[in-house]
Amino acid sequence: MNVRKIVVLILIVLLTGVLCYFALTGAAWGIYEIRPLHEQVPRGLDLTGGVAVVYEANDLNSPELAEDINSVISAMRIRLDADGYTEATIVKQGTGRIRIEIPINETNMVDDPSAITQYLVQPALIEFVDPDGNVLFTGADMVSVSPALVEGQYVVSFKLNESATVKFAQATSAFINQTISIRLDGTVISSPLVKSVIGGGEAVIEGGETPFTAQQVTQLSNQIRSGALPIEMEEIEVRSVSATLGEEALSKGITAALIGLALVFVFMAMYYRLPGLMADLALVIYVLLMLLCLATINGIQLTLPGVAGIILSIGMAVDANVVIFERMREEIKSGKTIRTSVRNGFKRAFSAILDSNITTVIAALVLLLFGTGSIKGFAVTLLIGIVLSFITSVFITRGLVNLLMGFHFQNKSLFCPTKMQPDETARPEGGNA
Repeated sequence: MNVRKIVVLILIVLLTGVLCYFALTGAAWGIYEIRPLHEQVPRGLDLTGGVAVVYEANDLNSPELAEDINSVISAMRIRLDADGYTEATIVKQGTGRIRIEIPINETNMVDDPSAITQYLVQPALIEFVDPDGNVLFTGADMVSVSPALVEGQYVVSFKLNESATVKFAQATSAFINQTISIRLDGTVISSPLVKSVIGGGEAVIEGGETPFTAQQVTQLSNQIRSGALPIEMEEIEVRSVSATLGEEALSKGITAALIGLALVFVFMAMYYRLPGLMADLALVIYVLLMLLCLATINGIQLTLPGVAGIILSIGMAVDANVVIFERMREEIKSGKTIRTSVRNGFKRAFSAILDSNITTVIAALVLLLFGTGSIKGFAVTLLIGIVLSFITSVFITRGLVNLLMGFHFQNKSLFCPTKMQPDETARPEGGNA
């Protein structure tokens, strides 16, 4: 009996149990507090509710209305994703309207939801104007824009293209000790004094008398990057949206998921015996890792499509273990020792499991790259779930079963409940059982 392997296995079981307890109940030590993981997972519109707004184009008779509306949707999508509202949905209504639904939860709680909706349609036209009133360049000439912190003040840092760099250098050279105004949507927000020639094409936009806040520079950067909207949009409706599923439905869904997991645990333990118990332990570790990822990775919100992605990845994790254990049973039934059967079972099943996971990852990546809104939410949870399920079902389960070998089991029925045929047991393979 390998005492070291047994001790390690026992410690893993105990540690998993402790982590499960803290993940479900949380903990507090003086001023430090760890909230339960399920409370830290941000929820989407269908679980927490949010705000819905409808915009309408001012010029409904424009010959390029359809193309302009699509451009507005793309710009709004960029602004929403950059501001952390990845689960927001944008749909076209009729020919000249756009409807947006934005979930409001713990991660993006705002006092005034209308501030979000107004920010989406603000053109954010940045103009640099010389003392003679001539526009030197606009936000369209900026090749990179990002928020920054300079000397304790929030600013928007930018870099100009080649033509605008030349114009800016000429202007700063011609207007030394004079001011160059920065206008946002026609309003002067800053008039810095030119003290030296700026020839590198890099500068910052300051807030002037009223300094920018962190949120303002982030949103302004996002607006400039997404570009000015091709048409003016008017907000014609804004209202709060209640959760389409609600707390009761979520509670029932969690209960159903727990019952399903319990049935899977029982089946794996009864049908595959000791390896099934190790697969159950690996599945518990998978659930803990999945909750940790959902609670810590920015931009992920739990929605109904996201739950579907998690459930699908759990099914693939169980399926991988079934493939491994069936290969293992075939080895045992052929007369090989338990240790050899375990090694060969994982080896024979690895290529099939890897192929199935790679194809699913490819599908998830395509949805992630080309999908938007809830489709992207499904793709993210599916991708994370597939990676974690592959790690837990192949490597963690294998490590746990190898630790189980420290007991040097001789009874093959603990690994294979099927009765052995006389000719199968008559051909034992050398090696320790």
